[in-house]
Amino acid sequence: MTETITVAEHGRELSFGFEDMNRYHGGGSPAGVATAFKVLQRAFAVLSPDAAPPRRSITVRTAFRGPGARDGFEAVARAVSDGRFTVDRSLVRSDLGRLREDFVFTVDIDAGSVTLVLRDGFVTEEFIDLARTPDRTPKQEHHLDELKAQLAARILATPAAGLYDIV
Repeated sequence: MTETITVAEHGRELSFGFEDMNRYHGGGSPAGVATAFKVLQRAFAVLSPDAAPPRRSITVRTAFRGPGARDGFEAVARAVSDGRFTVDRSLVRSDLGRLREDFVFTVDIDAGSVTLVLRDGFVTEEFIDLARTPDRTPKQEHHLDELKAQLAARILATPAAGLYDIV
């Protein structure tokens, strides 16, 4: 069974799977899309456990700058086009170490709010080093694409509650 996340809009429920979100994004950053999927899944379970949250009530602030996550939040919540998505570098948690410091997400739904941080053991040194390398060669780009796919698979294979701690 394919996992989905569901939001409500105009009296209807809209469900999105990872593939729907990744298709909207275009596929270049599947790990970022998987991140957005699991962040929303975790936040919805806490903030709106009994009903699909209203799509236009979802606000996301994050230290994470990746285009895959941004597009994932846009696909589900229309948060970018409605001005409810913000990259806020003041959320960086250097105390978590360089592998996790950017993986901080605050999700608001109506009056509720939750801040999530990625648990240890998902992002590798190699991934961060290569992702932060300026002017990558074509070979490095290809390898980074492989690492993004591997990270996306690890994220998607893990229940959202096993990925993100609520702080």
